[in-house]
Amino acid sequence: MPRQNLGELEQVLLLALLRLGGEAYGAAIRQEIRERTKRSITPGAIYPTLDRLEERGLLRSRIGDPLPERGGRARRYFKVTAAGVREIKAAWRQTAALASGLAILEDRGDA
Repeated sequence: MPRQNLGELEQVLLLALLRLGGEAYGAAIRQEIRERTKRSITPGAIYPTLDRLEERGLLRSRIGDPLPERGGRARRYFKVTAAGVREIKAAWRQTAALASGLAILEDRGDA
């Protein structure tokens, strides 16, 4: 399958999943993104993107056991695949190559 460039939200989601380690579910992913980026992403944006990444083989999901509270729903857990790791590394290298040497991006404490 030919490589497709990752969109910005796809990169954010893959990085959040990698930071969470192991398997993570929607609310934990949203919280990780919010804490790290100060950005709030709605479930309506997250789940279709996760589905797309899964269709591309960049992550996999599984349904967990129902939660113990009465009427508790089962969580859907996501995990980055080896292909997903390769894609996020490629995206990171591409961004780093473009940013390399740009004085405006150097950290001089003026941000």
